[in-house]
Amino acid sequence: MQNASIAVSRKSSLSVRQVGRERTPLIVIDDFAEDTGALIEFACAAADYEPDTTSRYPGVRAKLPRGYVIAVLNQLFPLLQQVYRVPVGLGMKPVNTVYSLITTPEAELTPRQCAPHFDSTRPLYLAVLHYLNAGVHCDTGLFRHRQTGLERITDEVVDAYIRSREAYAEEHGPPPRAYISGSNEQFELYERIGYRPNRLVVYPGNLLHSGLVDPEVDIDADPRSGRLTANIFVDFFPVEERH
Repeated sequence: MQNASIAVSRKSSLSVRQVGRERTPLIVIDDFAEDTGALIEFACAAADYEPDTTSRYPGVRAKLPRGYVIAVLNQLFPLLQQVYRVPVGLGMKPVNTVYSLITTPEAELTPRQCAPHFDSTRPLYLAVLHYLNAGVHCDTGLFRHRQTGLERITDEVVDAYIRSREAYAEEHGPPPRAYISGSNEQFELYERIGYRPNRLVVYPGNLLHSGLVDPEVDIDADPRSGRLTANIFVDFFPVEERH
């Protein structure tokens, strides 16, 4: 499976939404793959899961099969160029390619895991999220920071955003040790990306987002029954700088 490909279904359906006040493009492709069985089987039988030390993801991750990543990115590249208006001369590079499973109990969450996050401040850093397992699992939420009105955290605003978060924490204390599942005094949930098996979603990594985790359903280390997703993070660089 490591070098196997995945076929895109002829029955797949594409929609591009403009979300939030900033009208950020969000790509949703339902019934993306003809068959996810081999991809799920690899996740169950061959993947080695461990905490992701490069992020605050509340669970474990394992490397995706290379063939799957290549097939997905080859299929998406022209669409990403068009939707996100990628300048000519930039090439796409995968930054991280992983299976993900939510495994962290709420009692063990850090304060930063109890709030929406952003993956990068880079403008063309994109998150490709492929929901895999059947069953009822949590949606992905997009949030607006109430104190600043920010939906996307860029280089220009990241310092102001952090200062505002720190000031709020100093005045009100840390958030409750729980997954965020909707709007609260700091964040407004303005968009839900519904969980649906074999749905593939693309959004900019600088959007404030979070899984809307239901601990009773979603905290599960078993890749056959847990909230198994395939996550591909990509960025765009001048072609001569990609290597």
